[in-house]
Amino acid sequence: MAKKEKLPLGIENFEEMRTRDYYYVDKTGLIRTLLENPGKVNLFTRPRRFGKTLTMSTLKYFFEVGREGTLFDGLEISQEKDLCKEFMGKFPVISVTLKGATGTNFAEARSMVRRAIGNEAMRFQFLLESERLTKMEQSLYESVVNIDKTGAYTMSDELLKDSLQVLSRLLEKHYGKKVIMLIDEYDVPLDKAYQSGYYEEMVELIRTLFGNALKTNESLDFAVLTGCLRISKESIFTGLNNFNVYTVKDVHYNEYFGFSDGEVRELLEYYGFMGKYDAIKEWYDGYRFGKLEIYCPWDVVCYCHALKMDASMVPQNYWVNTSSNGIVRKLIEQADEVTRKETELLVNGRSIKKKLRQELTYRDMDSDIDNLWSILFTTGYLTQCGQDDGGLIELVIPNREIQWIFEEQIWEWMKKDVRKDLQKLESFCKAFEEGNTEAIESGFNSYLRKTISLRDNSVRKDTKENFYHGILLGLFAGMEGWLVQSNAESGEGYSDISIEIGDKDIGIVIELKYAQNAAFDEGCRKALQQIRDRNYEEDLLDDGMKIIRRYGIACYKKRCKVVSE
Repeated sequence: MAKKEKLPLGIENFEEMRTRDYYYVDKTGLIRTLLENPGKVNLFTRPRRFGKTLTMSTLKYFFEVGREGTLFDGLEISQEKDLCKEFMGKFPVISVTLKGATGTNFAEARSMVRRAIGNEAMRFQFLLESERLTKMEQSLYESVVNIDKTGAYTMSDELLKDSLQVLSRLLEKHYGKKVIMLIDEYDVPLDKAYQSGYYEEMVELIRTLFGNALKTNESLDFAVLTGCLRISKESIFTGLNNFNVYTVKDVHYNEYFGFSDGEVRELLEYYGFMGKYDAIKEWYDGYRFGKLEIYCPWDVVCYCHALKMDASMVPQNYWVNTSSNGIVRKLIEQADEVTRKETELLVNGRSIKKKLRQELTYRDMDSDIDNLWSILFTTGYLTQCGQDDGGLIELVIPNREIQWIFEEQIWEWMKKDVRKDLQKLESFCKAFEEGNTEAIESGFNSYLRKTISLRDNSVRKDTKENFYHGILLGLFAGMEGWLVQSNAESGEGYSDISIEIGDKDIGIVIELKYAQNAAFDEGCRKALQQIRDRNYEEDLLDDGMKIIRRYGIACYKKRCKVVSE
């Protein structure tokens, strides 16, 4: 077989994956498991970027009437001859994604829901000519797909609520087979509605739409839904029987979302990247689904793609860029002293134990800060590493990438917190101008006591130094007339922080060290020696700075020492 050169970066369509020679990690065993464990409605909740949309596309291409069965040749499901004969290509399939069903207000969001369903209904235009439908039924279908001059779907609000059920009934009559329904990212409209202030209206729409499609729909064979959160049954899925929910805590299906260690090793060996295995494991592994340890597939594919472009690339934060990380910010901003201590334990590689709520509504987020732990777990910011006899779940940060997200949000919180006392902050910064190491040390120690420390056994030394580096940059931000540069090339290397105060011709060079085992004097000595040896002040002198301040700062947990030269 010819080598597949292309990595499936952002490819979520199964047919495209299989026909355009992309590398594919076989997850088709999910189809067998689904058919052997039937449920009328099946909900899979996983964090974003764990392959939910590709899974739904795979189901669509397997079950739908008229699809090319050769797409599955050589895959795991093709070994199940009897199942393939009975189910492959035998069903009408309705496949809707609500990923884009958002808006700044309810009217916009409802219009996007209407578009999502209308676009799917457009695939079935043969219903307009179907001899098995009455003229009235053909007219009903036409009402679902009718558009105005602007291209907007015109189906009424009442028809919208019935639309999935209507399509099911018409497709069943045309094919003589009940329908399989796939609804991807079912909770996105609710998430956006909560953020934008029209949550109650959206809940009512989704509850009615799903109730008609999933509960009172006699034309439904079975349905599969995906999302990040398991929304309260009372909120959305009222009255549904035979409703199976599979979360990250469950053993069933855990191998079908994300990459296992074996799958990652196989991919790396295929492309010749096994030398990066340890780095990939440190950055992107660590999620615990049921009893399996799982890698985030999006991160692994993104990094391997980057390595193909440049073999010297170091791991990056890919998952963080796929959506807002406001949930971590909300936790930190709402945290009381106990919650901040718990967050500190997590950031330092320790675990905390929490009673998690599996079912939530979005309005529950703000009612109790403990609910935020459940959300962080469900959405992938925390993962499980154990459970005690009392049902408490032991939680940890899964990997270095998520560790970075927490640290970034902590820095943001620090910036906001210290700016509550602008006069004190300005005095702290002025001390760097004046060479007042006593005031710098006292001020920085005061700020460090308020934030979250990084302990010796938690993360790498360079990460600890970057943490303090980030806090200090946050304190300097906004100082008028200061040109602050981080890791700027200067002399024979890259100084941690360099500052030019142009109207006073003052240049400042700062080097930070992590004082392992509280060895502050040694840390400060090494920092100043590095400034001297690498001539970091050279660029400041070239830019006309006449007074140069050099500071070596050693930090350990929530303490520091400052020495100047």
